Amino acid sequence: MRYAAQKGTKDILPAEIYKWHKAERVFADVCHDFGYEEIRIPTFEQTDLFQRGVGDTTDVVTKEMYTFNDKGGRSITLRPEGTAGVVRSYIENGMASLPSPVRMFYSITAFRYEKMQKGRMREFHQFGLEAFGSEGPAIDAEIISVVDIFFKKIGLKNIKLCINSIGCPSCRNKYNEMLKDYFRPHVSTMCEDCQARFEKNPLRMIDCKIDGGKEVVQNAPRLIDYLCDDCKTHFEALKNKLDVIGIRYEIDPNIVRGLDYYTRTVFEFVSENVGTQGTICGGGRYDGLVENCGGAPTPGIGFAMGVERLLLEAEAQGIEFEKNDSVKIYFAGMSDAANEEIAKICYELRSNGIGCETDLMNRSFKAQMKYAGKSGIPYLAVIGDDELNTGKVNIKKMDDGSQTEVELDKIIVFLKR
Repeated sequence: MRYAAQKGTKDILPAEIYKWHKAERVFADVCHDFGYEEIRIPTFEQTDLFQRGVGDTTDVVTKEMYTFNDKGGRSITLRPEGTAGVVRSYIENGMASLPSPVRMFYSITAFRYEKMQKGRMREFHQFGLEAFGSEGPAIDAEIISVVDIFFKKIGLKNIKLCINSIGCPSCRNKYNEMLKDYFRPHVSTMCEDCQARFEKNPLRMIDCKIDGGKEVVQNAPRLIDYLCDDCKTHFEALKNKLDVIGIRYEIDPNIVRGLDYYTRTVFEFVSENVGTQGTICGGGRYDGLVENCGGAPTPGIGFAMGVERLLLEAEAQGIEFEKNDSVKIYFAGMSDAANEEIAKICYELRSNGIGCETDLMNRSFKAQMKYAGKSGIPYLAVIGDDELNTGKVNIKKMDDGSQTEVELDKIIVFLKR
């Protein structure tokens, strides 16, 4: 029987992994520049964490989670996103006692059973970060700045920042009642999801994947027009800080994000390039989530970025990621004694952080030369009895054919030039 990768999963092959490594390094470097430290969280959590944290009316919880009972009868879920797990860790490990804001970033795999499309898998990868303890708009602007600078360092262009405010529980509760009054004459004509959300969470009707484009939804009252004074002040201050920094943005009243924990600031970075339009990164503030998950009232904000979508966008824009080939030299041996010396040389080189290869397939000398020529390895050294006797070897630079005579015990010095 031949096995294949499961639907919705994908192997990341050696020929493309360098792109992922580059993105991971740049993201980590940018996060460190802002004072964020990495956290690694478990792949699965108890199901209730996501039901309480993400929201039991969201598509993620109602339709997309991979949930099962373990051998102890406990309901377990593969993480569909990173924020809830980081919040759980923040509470469990007493991070509230640390100086605020507490800043963390992560690179994770996540799992959602959803309809697949280009850039959307059932096992997928996310970059994300979370910050706890600051309720002012300065941290909102900082979070957005992280994404903006990361995209610039990767080389992405034509990425639009859209922002909105979905208010606090006080103004949102009033708005939800207004939405009910607005949708009540139309709800019977809407999809089953919207009918279910009408009573529990009418705000979710705004970004419905089925009815979201309908005129009745597009003409619904806009939450941004009904913010309380505190939320208005917060949003105006955020816009001012983005203006001061020089980050361009558009206000999009239809952004509500797909998870229930968001409050006040929400944002998305959207591609404007033809053929790749879609959200690459989204996030926002979640000032009630820590308390909802059992911690003390703590403001928080974060974002998640789809790595698959990021790399697809980079490819569409023609961005080349430099391959950091670690193997610098290939050694071809012409005798058993030479192969023994090569084994010792390779051990020393690798111990000093210099990548090298030699034959492991008992190839003929001619076959070794053919392999070296096709491998793309920049240097070649042929060692036989003459080289052992003289203690010197000619190292050939493969791209131009030039050769340099080097003493066997000075190869490390030569390759580190």
